Amino acid sequence: MGLSAEDERAASPRDQEWPEAEKAEKLARGAALKWASGVFYHPKKLEGLGQYRSRETQRNSSIQSRLKSTVQSYLEGGLQQMRALMAEHVQLASVVQVLPQLFSVQEVFSHTLQLLHGQQLLEAHAELMMMERLRDDILSQLHLRGFSSAQTTVLSYFSGLQELNETLAKQLWDIVGSSLHLVHEDPVLFVSAIRIIEREEKIDDTLLLEATFLPPGRPKGWRQKFYHVLQKTITGSRFQAPRMDTEGSGLARHLAALQKGIVSELRVVKDLMVQCVPAHYKILSVCTATFHQALSSHLQDILREDLDKQALFLLLEWALCVYNSPEMMGHPDLLPEVDVSALGPLMSPELMDQTERKYVMKVKASVLEWMQRTLEVEFKEWFREEEPETDHQGFFQSALPIIVMQMLKENIQVASLITESLRQKVYNMALEELEAFLGRLREAIVQCGKEHQKDRSTPKYYMSYLLATLNNNLALSSSVSSLHPDTACREVPLSLRAAFDRTQKKACQLLLEELLLDLQPLCLQLHSRKWLLGSQLVSSMCEVIDKYAKDFSHVRRPVFTLLLMETELLVASQYLRALMQKKVVCKSEEERGQLCARLLLDATQLRELFCGLGLDQSQQSLEAIFALQELICLKDPALLSLEVLGFITKYPDVSDEHISTLLDIRGDVSKEVRHMVLDMMAQHPQVVPDSYRPIFSTILVPVPELPFCLRKGKCA
Repeated sequence: MGLSAEDERAASPRDQEWPEAEKAEKLARGAALKWASGVFYHPKKLEGLGQYRSRETQRNSSIQSRLKSTVQSYLEGGLQQMRALMAEHVQLASVVQVLPQLFSVQEVFSHTLQLLHGQQLLEAHAELMMMERLRDDILSQLHLRGFSSAQTTVLSYFSGLQELNETLAKQLWDIVGSSLHLVHEDPVLFVSAIRIIEREEKIDDTLLLEATFLPPGRPKGWRQKFYHVLQKTITGSRFQAPRMDTEGSGLARHLAALQKGIVSELRVVKDLMVQCVPAHYKILSVCTATFHQALSSHLQDILREDLDKQALFLLLEWALCVYNSPEMMGHPDLLPEVDVSALGPLMSPELMDQTERKYVMKVKASVLEWMQRTLEVEFKEWFREEEPETDHQGFFQSALPIIVMQMLKENIQVASLITESLRQKVYNMALEELEAFLGRLREAIVQCGKEHQKDRSTPKYYMSYLLATLNNNLALSSSVSSLHPDTACREVPLSLRAAFDRTQKKACQLLLEELLLDLQPLCLQLHSRKWLLGSQLVSSMCEVIDKYAKDFSHVRRPVFTLLLMETELLVASQYLRALMQKKVVCKSEEERGQLCARLLLDATQLRELFCGLGLDQSQQSLEAIFALQELICLKDPALLSLEVLGFITKYPDVSDEHISTLLDIRGDVSKEVRHMVLDMMAQHPQVVPDSYRPIFSTILVPVPELPFCLRKGKCA
């Protein structure tokens, strides 16, 4: 194979430069021809030509690859120094390129400051970014090459950037602080501030994403600073004012100003500011949450003061009713964008409960003071020279129940305007105060009773006012259930029921003591010889009882019946007490018959009196006198055991002493019969039923010297 003329021309310079190559090529070609003629001499060998060709091609590629690798390694070793020089040349070229900028840094600083003073914020910020970029590029190169000592020089040279940043930042935050005014009067300035903040945010994000080198002062975080300044502006403008007047109308005016101002400012945010900032700022939600949190803290601060009940009510009403109403956060101009439902309550449940309790305590103090004045006025009337007023049915009464219940109802109704929780708290307090009031009422009538005992002419209408107290007690008791609007919650507590019962019993006891004082002179003469021979004592007693019954008719039916029953029981017990004094002891059967006749006459007269007054015979304790009369009249003493057994069965509270005294009065009972009767009683102990009205257990035997005694347990 020969070379063409073109190949020879192309190869000639190479041959001159590399003469060994031509010789090597000729030797290789000769060796290859010799090898091929030997291998392919026989025709059969030609079948494997493709395999030989493929193998030799692979070998040739491998040899060429090794040659290229060797040459490249050789070249790189010789060019390393040149590369270093090239890199240095590039760096020097870049330095030379920025030299004009470096030389003009101070001039740019001065110009940027002028722009800031002229409020040309965007232009000033553009130059500021350019200077920061120049500084940061230099610092980055020094950082990568490890020239940390040179960084101090660069920072010193660019130290003016710090002043520019501070000046720009101050202007930005002043603008943000006046943003609610600016977006209405001059939105361009506010929009410029937002654009600058967004530029800085992008620079921060880029540098943080690369995370290789952070220039001084980065990240600036101006968007977060924007939120902080805006929130501080909102909270500082309305919620950090000097201490206000929390009494009278001062708090009402303050809350009204808050309501008006917040609605007005949120309108500005919704209608104007939202258009000036990017959507991802969610500026309306941020402002709404800021107002909400600031209000919540502000209310807590106000509640630390010692507020009166009106102020506490005003705060509760404002926080729970006004705040979410169409007059404030639910204003039509703010809906639907403004939604405070997701922000939680303005007052936490704990603070709400604490505030409600404070309010209840203030109301309680007010109720206590009012009830005390009502009680004082009530007992001043007792000493008037005229009877208490009467209703259309003739029942004595006073204005006390109406005053007390109206006051309690009004406080409960006012509380119901806020929450069910507050209403229940005030309701419970009202019942407690009513119970305490009844206790003070009892103390007052007892004290009045003591004064009356010293001089029964004072007060002149003592009994009438006691009867009015009983009617008032009934009126209060029947009105309690109306205090709670929910019929399911109108159950009167047992302690309050007991207080009404104690008040009623105390007034009844004082009335019965009056009756007893008038009956006392007559009771002292009972069961004497003069009485036995015939007198008008019981008739006189009936006159006194009838007079009192007429007075008692000025009290309503349930209490009138109770007074009548207690009067009858009192008369029966006093009659039996006088009998147990053994003023009369029968000396003969004739005297015994005379005594029995007298007992029967008296008991019948008294029974007819009380029946005429409306007390059924089955409700009377006078039946015990009839039963005793039968014991005394029994002709055969041997039958006394059987008769006494029937008697103690009917009157289980009778004692051995009572029966023994009755046997003494008969005057004809032997010791044997007496022992027989008492043994029988011992063998038949009696259990007093719960429904039984005691009569003998109130009579002591032997009877004390003082005949006047009203048992404590009767009405106390």
